[in-house]
Amino acid sequence: MTVTLEASDGVGTIRLDRPPMNALDVATQDRLRELAEEATRRDDVRAVVLYGGEKVFAAGADIKEMQAMDHTAMVVRSKALQDAFTAVARIPKPVVAAVTGYALGGGCELALCADFRIAADNARLGQPEILLGLIPGAGGTQRLARLIGPSRAKDLIFTGRHVKAEEALALGLVDRVVPAAEVYEQAHAWAAALAKGPALALRAAKESVDAGLETDIDTGLTIERNWFAGLFATEDRERGMRSFVEEGPGKAKFL
Repeated sequence: MTVTLEASDGVGTIRLDRPPMNALDVATQDRLRELAEEATRRDDVRAVVLYGGEKVFAAGADIKEMQAMDHTAMVVRSKALQDAFTAVARIPKPVVAAVTGYALGGGCELALCADFRIAADNARLGQPEILLGLIPGAGGTQRLARLIGPSRAKDLIFTGRHVKAEEALALGLVDRVVPAAEVYEQAHAWAAALAKGPALALRAAKESVDAGLETDIDTGLTIERNWFAGLFATEDRERGMRSFVEEGPGKAKFL
C-alpha cells in the first residue's frame, strides 16, 4: 500500500510510503481519501499525524502520470484530486503534519490540510506548479492564501520557489521547526496530548474555526454559538466542569 493508517494511544498515523519521493499518483490520492475517511470513523483514532517518513514528506504529484493526461482526463480527475485532500482537511479531529525533507506541490498542499505543521530543520516547502505551466490544483491557491495571506501566497505560487524551514516558520507556513530526528516524535506527542481531550469539544472548535473562515463574522458567530450551546448536552462538558469545581483547572480526564 502506498498509504497506511496505524493507530496507537489514540493517535492514527497516516503514512505515505511510495519511495523514493512519495509522489502522489492517482492510486495514492485515492488511498489517502479512503484512509482519511477511515480515520474520521474510527473511535480509536482521536487525533491524526500525517507523515511521509524520515527523508521526505511528499515531493508532489506524479509528473509522468500527469503528462499523459489531456484536458478531458484532467477535468474528470481534478475533482477526485481535490476530494482526496478535502477528506484530510475535514477529518473532525486534530491533525498535525510531520514534515521532513521536501513538501512540494501536492506535498505542500497535503501539509496545508493539517491543523498544525511541525517541520524538520531540513524541510523545503513550496508550490512549484507554475514551473510546469500550471497552478496548484489540490487546494494550494485557496488554503495557502488563507493561511499566510494572499500576497505571500502569490509570491510562492507565482515564482514556484522553495522555502527553507526557517522562512516557512516566519511566513506562518509551518508552526514549529525541530531537528529532523525529532519531527515524528514531537508530532505524535502533540497529537497524543490532544487525543486525551474532549473529542466533541475539539471537533466543535475545529469546525467553528474552519467554517467561520469561509463566511462573514455574523454567520461565524452563529456557528460558534450553536456549537457552544450544544456542548452543554455532552458528558464531557459535565465531566470538565465538575472536575474544575472539585479539583481545580486542568485536571479533568475525558473518555
